[in-house]
Amino acid sequence: MTRLPHLALSLAGLSLLGGCAGVPSGTQPVGDFQLERYYGQWHEIARLPNSFEEGLSCVTADYSPREDGGVRVINRGLDADKGEWSQAEGRAYFTQGSETAALKVSFFGPFYGGYNVLALDDDYQWSLVAGADRDYLWILAREPQLDDGTYQALVDQAAELGFATDSLIKVEQGETCPVADGES
Repeated sequence: MTRLPHLALSLAGLSLLGGCAGVPSGTQPVGDFQLERYYGQWHEIARLPNSFEEGLSCVTADYSPREDGGVRVINRGLDADKGEWSQAEGRAYFTQGSETAALKVSFFGPFYGGYNVLALDDDYQWSLVAGADRDYLWILAREPQLDDGTYQALVDQAAELGFATDSLIKVEQGETCPVADGES
């Protein structure tokens, strides 16, 4: 697996450009959040375009506990043109208490960006995640595919919140994705 420095630097740029780890105005992070249920692997189903994921498919995010009480974040994606995996490791911490799904995440030094779960399945099978503003949006799911009805409902909800859903990129996932080194 290749660690791409530009991925980490671009993620740092997200933190700097986003300017903070806040919540997009007019949105509300999920309450009654249970971090332990959120741990594990999530597949990126769709995202708004961003420089740090440009050209990546088969994107996953893995969340696990850190010894300091934070969250270990490992993002992986496949650059199919190069045939290489890229990986960035970060850390996240709650910004509004552990029962509110508003976190700050850093992949580079002391710079943080927002990670806000705006919608979450009761069984923690899908989530709608935004950065600190409306420039960053992800639809995540536990499985590589999300049924069309759920996907469209999440897109509609994001549109109602003012996100540019017509720009969403559906991420290639599933059987076409090889297993990354170190994964089982």
